[in-house]
Amino acid sequence: MKRLAFIVFIVFSLSLSAQTGRKMTRSEYIETYKDLAMKEMERTGVPASITLAQGAFESGDGNSTLARQGNNHFGIKCHDWTGKKIYHDDDVKNDCFRKYKSVEESYRDHSDFLKTHQRYSFLFDLGKDDYKAWAKGLKEAGYATNPSYTQSLIRVIEEFQLYQYDHTVTAGNEGHPGAKKTFETTKYAGGRKMYYNNRVKYVIAREGDNFNSLSEELDLFSWQLPKYNDLPEEAVFKEGQLVYLQPKRNRAEAGKQVHKVQEGETLQSISQLYAIKIDKLAARNLLNVSDTIKAGDDLMLRKRKKGERPHPAKTKPDQNKKGADEDFKIQYNLEK
Repeated sequence: MKRLAFIVFIVFSLSLSAQTGRKMTRSEYIETYKDLAMKEMERTGVPASITLAQGAFESGDGNSTLARQGNNHFGIKCHDWTGKKIYHDDDVKNDCFRKYKSVEESYRDHSDFLKTHQRYSFLFDLGKDDYKAWAKGLKEAGYATNPSYTQSLIRVIEEFQLYQYDHTVTAGNEGHPGAKKTFETTKYAGGRKMYYNNRVKYVIAREGDNFNSLSEELDLFSWQLPKYNDLPEEAVFKEGQLVYLQPKRNRAEAGKQVHKVQEGETLQSISQLYAIKIDKLAARNLLNVSDTIKAGDDLMLRKRKKGERPHPAKTKPDQNKKGADEDFKIQYNLEK
């Protein structure tokens, strides 16, 4: 019985790992949230380097239970908190922590927590780019009980050069002509930085992502992402692929008229590249969704080719969709 229970446990663990994908690395965490940390520094004066280092350290680079289930990246407990709560073993069993709707809300509350509590007020008299003094001050004010907390924060800041983000904000505030403040308009979906292509929102996939894990992370219905991306529900993404969070458009953005097909491209991959619905892309080029395209072909992205679109062969109703699914599986090396 013990052996059977162990096997069941292993199978369950592997299944859970497959559903949630691999863990975020520290570099990915920093790249994802650096703009949010700079935005908070601009708003409240908390150094971006300190915010990022604390967020990475406290949340296990966004992989902790508190971060994944409660969007709590700073380990802030329920003191004076009237919002939702999440319970997790810490100093005591089932300790109460703040639960947030989004990572952005967690970052904002962290800044406000430091800004509004009297015991941290002296920190704001320090230089905004004096991360060593801030790290020491946080420990002295009792933010954490870990005796090496100061050294841990400084180590993260210096190893990943997080002080550069402090300099970006201070340079912008001083009117430096070379300073960039794109962080002010950065938006997020769940725990991911959000981008736009053809006015359609998307996020960048990480290795091992699938629709189930992404839908849960982004708080979307399970049917939405497969539909928006014209892909089968079992799709597993490679790192760097685009995943759209809303329906793609009927044609490409202005200025993009024609695409010359490259070796290995499919209607599916091109529809993702330009954020065009695959059926609309096929119709503009007098094709069916299941048709094969070859390198050197010119595909119309905004106008429609002259001529008649061939009728699909009379087969099972879902064959065109299945054909597109098979193209996807070949393209991404999935088992048939």
